Amino acid sequence: MAKKKILFINQEISPYVDDTELSIMGRELPRVMQELGHEIRTFMPKWGTINERRGMLHEVQRLSGMNLIIDDTDHPLIIKVASIQSARVAVYFIDNEDYFSKRRMTTDELGHDYPDNGERAIFFARGVLETVKKLRWVPDIIHCQGWMSAVVPLYVKTAYADEPSFAESKVVTSLFTPDLDKDLGQKFKKCLAFRDAKPELLEPYNDDFDILELGKIAVDYSDGVIQSNGIVNDTLVSRAQEKGIPFLPYTEDFADAYEAFYDSL
Repeated sequence: MAKKKILFINQEISPYVDDTELSIMGRELPRVMQELGHEIRTFMPKWGTINERRGMLHEVQRLSGMNLIIDDTDHPLIIKVASIQSARVAVYFIDNEDYFSKRRMTTDELGHDYPDNGERAIFFARGVLETVKKLRWVPDIIHCQGWMSAVVPLYVKTAYADEPSFAESKVVTSLFTPDLDKDLGQKFKKCLAFRDAKPELLEPYNDDFDILELGKIAVDYSDGVIQSNGIVNDTLVSRAQEKGIPFLPYTEDFADAYEAFYDSL
């Protein structure tokens, strides 16, 4: 197959966070695709639990400095980078003092969801896309893993559809075991509207926005959907299949299967 430029947008990547199914795939998939000769870029949030000194993160001044407006408030965008030496993969981190660097991942020390998790996902999505534009890099494939990246398909196909960096990009969403109890905050649907991601496009979705509803948006605006493990939400699988969206069932030997799937889109 022709070698592609693949943008990986991950919620978690090992070793920067604890090993989970999601974080291990966040590390291994970019590594494997890079070894197969594809050109990659990899992003994740700079969670406050990440030890910057141990991980050897450093700020990329030329990419930082932009402000993103969410709910009428300016939020400075900071970009950091590090390298996973064992995998030979560079990772870009989306950071912001209020949303990420002063906080744990998606729950606080008592295990309670942060009430603005939805806004954090929006900031992350827009931060990645704005940074890719600054890099002057044009991905053929944008692969989203984890609910924190689930806003990306909507924005690529609407708010950023006319951007040269993304006009021809194909978006792939991976489905993992869902965390359906996750709270996205009461203002999430309002904050989600941006540029051509207009409020009327969001009318088919429930006002009480939960992870399942977010998954529906990710599926609806993706060019391909992958079942990443054996336990995913049947509603989302059925939705992809009913809409005729190319769907890759779970397979343990993912490298060749994912590469062929990218090539088919």
